[in-house]
Amino acid sequence: TREAIYDAMLRRETFGTTGPRIKVRFFGGWDFAADDVASADFGARGYARGVPMGGTLKGPGKGAAPTFLVWATKAADSGNLDRIQLVKGWLDASGAQQEKIYNVSWSGERKLDARGGLPALGNTVDAGKASYSNSIGAAELAAVWTDPDFDPGQQAFYYLRVLEIPTPRWSTYDAVRLGIDVPGGLPASIQERAFTSPIWYEPVIAATAVAAQ
Repeated sequence: TREAIYDAMLRRETFGTTGPRIKVRFFGGWDFAADDVASADFGARGYARGVPMGGTLKGPGKGAAPTFLVWATKAADSGNLDRIQLVKGWLDASGAQQEKIYNVSWSGERKLDARGGLPALGNTVDAGKASYSNSIGAAELAAVWTDPDFDPGQQAFYYLRVLEIPTPRWSTYDAVRLGIDVPGGLPASIQERAFTSPIWYEPVIAATAVAAQ
């Protein structure tokens, strides 16, 4: 409903995409279990024991690092999903913004390398026909992920980025419709994506200082 849309915007519980209607859910908390993400009441558990995207996670919780429930499903008329990435941001000691990208869920039999990188899944795009195949990727991805580099005294934000498998770029579709070659210098394919509003982590010290002002 229109009211539900406005309520979500006020809560900052929103996400966007580059076009396809990918669906994303994202919760942060202190005691999520591995089976929570596969539960039929996944959303209810997320709200009951954590905060959704756009929310503020205050802590820390009993010395533990924050845990995140991550879920995404493909658009009905678009490509399968390649991976879900979690982007973490913080300020270092000099006040400069830092970011780190974690691959948290992915399709296929790929494995992370020593630095957390993930091999490319592949590309089924036929530029001459402006077509692709969902023979790679997954219709749905989910994970429960815990921050391995958590500093309880450091403010941080976390947001999700969901990547589709490669599909034809709009210029490739246009070239095929018009019967011309794909313009030189342009990629024949792209990876559409979704991205969420962040979950903010606020240390107890920071929260206390703000309340005292």
